[in-house]
Amino acid sequence: MAVLVLRALKIGDLLVAVPALRGLRRAFGRDRIVLAAPGNLAPLVTLTGTVDELLPTPGLGALRWTGTPWLAVNLHGAGPESIADLVATGPRRLITHRHPAFPDVTGPPWREKKHEVRRWCDLLAWHGIPADPAELAIAVPDEESAAPGAVVVHPGASVGSRRWPPERFAEVAGALAAAGRHVVITGSAGERELAQTVARKAGLPDDAVLAGHLDLTGLAALVAAAGLVISNDTGVAHLATAYGTPSVVLFGPTPPTRWGPPADRGQHRALWAGVTGLGQLSTQDVLAATETVVGA
Repeated sequence: MAVLVLRALKIGDLLVAVPALRGLRRAFGRDRIVLAAPGNLAPLVTLTGTVDELLPTPGLGALRWTGTPWLAVNLHGAGPESIADLVATGPRRLITHRHPAFPDVTGPPWREKKHEVRRWCDLLAWHGIPADPAELAIAVPDEESAAPGAVVVHPGASVGSRRWPPERFAEVAGALAAAGRHVVITGSAGERELAQTVARKAGLPDDAVLAGHLDLTGLAALVAAAGLVISNDTGVAHLATAYGTPSVVLFGPTPPTRWGPPADRGQHRALWAGVTGLGQLSTQDVLAATETVVGA
């Protein structure tokens, strides 16, 4: 029998759902668990070790399922679109938050101010399925790291309000390089120019820029073997959490209480200047935080 799980989002969204996926795996170990998520996440989905099959699904309204799952699980959100996508598959049972557009569907209410990891574990618990929010780890790829032990600096993010100024990333990268650390700059192919700017201002060589050169497996291998990750609130930060790699994560305007690393793990530090934004965080704030997490 099939268990269909919807989480058609990005890298970080997948990684914060790993504890919930692991809870489903334990509860329904004899069933085929299918995750509806973007196809480009396939390498990470495999590394979670939680599902049997990835159903490529780029977003809401794009779920293409044949047959009838006995169970459908909405780990996507609370809106009517995600519920409608799963209801359309005709499951015998549906696990989701409730929504007034679907009065016959039961579930807990959506609480906006809740950490994303806890949100999905609590959803399963409401439906009688235990899940441990601490189970964030994923497997390390077999691929060799492009820069073992390096400081990984990731200046990009999908939204401008979540990007610390590149010149400050450059100041941090330059200071760490001057202290003898091997520093590399990561990002997507579309962020390569940004990464090159940071590297140039930091006085780093051209080969320090890995943006656009790593696939998702290579990025995971890099983060798993890194000595430190400095990143905006984006997927790379969640990879550092998944691997227990020391990290400093810069948040703004969304607080780390929603998306940050576990507060009880000393090797991770979340910096947040409040709703005033990332511009309030100084270079010294970040450098001081790096000393704290590396020491931990």
